Amino acid sequence: MSATTNILGLSPTTTNLTSPAAFIAGNWAFAYLVLASRTPKQFLGLDHNVSPRQDLNKYGADAVRSGKITQAQLDQLQRLEAASANSTEGFILFTASVLFAVVAGVPEPLLTNACTTYTVARMVYGAAYVFTSTSGWSQVRGVAWWVGNASCLYLLWKGATLNRL
Repeated sequence: MSATTNILGLSPTTTNLTSPAAFIAGNWAFAYLVLASRTPKQFLGLDHNVSPRQDLNKYGADAVRSGKITQAQLDQLQRLEAASANSTEGFILFTASVLFAVVAGVPEPLLTNACTTYTVARMVYGAAYVFTSTSGWSQVRGVAWWVGNASCLYLLWKGATLNRL
């Protein structure tokens, strides 16, 4: 087995895997670290390690009533948790589509453009979700979500059309 063949017997036709690996790692960090609510909850004294996913449901309203945080802060923390959950869910499609595109031999410029589109769209999505509390501006989030997913679907389509028998 050659060095370019993985354990499944598939050989990537892309010679430079640095860019796809960097996009995957960067999007992982954004989804799992940047959008994580744990640090802001710790800063505000709302983090309970026993059941951290339930912190806002269990303690949020009491924290607002006691004046520890404002309702706006609680609302933003809830949006942050939702953005994080959606980003971790979307990361799976992104990773799968990038790996499929690499194995299928999607040309590097197309792969890089799609990965860049996804990354920018997810950053816009995260910012729109966390920092937008009005209905009108929240529509930006939906557009960004679709753009990110469309870039993944594009990679799947491009990889499939390059390898028609």
